[in-house]
Amino acid sequence: MSIITVPSQPIATLPAMGLMGVSAPALQKTLGKAVECSGIGVHSGNLVNMRLCPSAENTGIVFMRTDLVNGARSIAARWDNVIDTRMCTVIGNDHGGKVATIEHLMAALAACGIDNALIEIDGGEVPVMDGSSDSFVFLIDVAGVVEQAAPRREIEILAPVEIEQNGKRASLSPDDVSRYSVTINFDRAPILTQSCDIILSRGAFKNDISRARTFGFFEEVEQMQKMGLARGGSLDNAVVIKGNEILNQEGLRYSNEFARHKVLDAIGDLALAGMPIRGHFDGYCTGHALNNTLLRALFARPDAWRVVEGSMETAQAAAI
Repeated sequence: MSIITVPSQPIATLPAMGLMGVSAPALQKTLGKAVECSGIGVHSGNLVNMRLCPSAENTGIVFMRTDLVNGARSIAARWDNVIDTRMCTVIGNDHGGKVATIEHLMAALAACGIDNALIEIDGGEVPVMDGSSDSFVFLIDVAGVVEQAAPRREIEILAPVEIEQNGKRASLSPDDVSRYSVTINFDRAPILTQSCDIILSRGAFKNDISRARTFGFFEEVEQMQKMGLARGGSLDNAVVIKGNEILNQEGLRYSNEFARHKVLDAIGDLALAGMPIRGHFDGYCTGHALNNTLLRALFARPDAWRVVEGSMETAQAAAI
């Protein structure tokens, strides 16, 4: 069971680039107040309590393990802190602290325009809730979003960067907006070939992406559990496929829910860039590992990107 209650390393660690000024810069945002939730970790099976808190300008998204001590507690949600990508995205620090399955929460924070937040959590995995980002969007709506004094910064893609591994592909290319396109291809019904394409905004994410659930195959559960994964998985927090049938009594939320969830994952994984990306993400059969590899390839190419101040016009469009 998942429960929601409603109580009343800095971004600068990215390689330094000059800001390209605009006349009316958008401002950074954080949460209006702290909000809490509790739920099961889909892989660990453990009950976890989590609190989303406002945070200062230029601090980014930081997870705080309240059950640990000293240096292990604080883990910045950043691409170079990713330590595992098997079935989920895991971040960690040099002192042994780690947090798993952060992608659904990170997608919600990114889509809702949250630049700075402190995530207090008393376990090693973000609660899976219903397997989507819907509960996290609700929490952010309840907390409210407030502007801060510092200008918002974005990563503008200047040149294409592409990664291909074993027939899977992911790329970033220049675009005036933040666009996500994903195609998946499975050799079995009910998935087969599906695609999804969105221009990222709060409204588009909330209406078209946030409710898309993670999915898995019944035949693979035993092997995953032997690997220490999927111990908390159930029909309450994942779409489960057995043979060519969907076991969930309510069926699918969207006809292409599987592709939409892959877009959700990509938004969450790319949010680890540390600031919004202005460009086009295009993925074919991509996953957490390839998404992180793409970010590493991007930041290894200083000619392919630059940091710019977000414009008020862009921020207003993203908020719709």
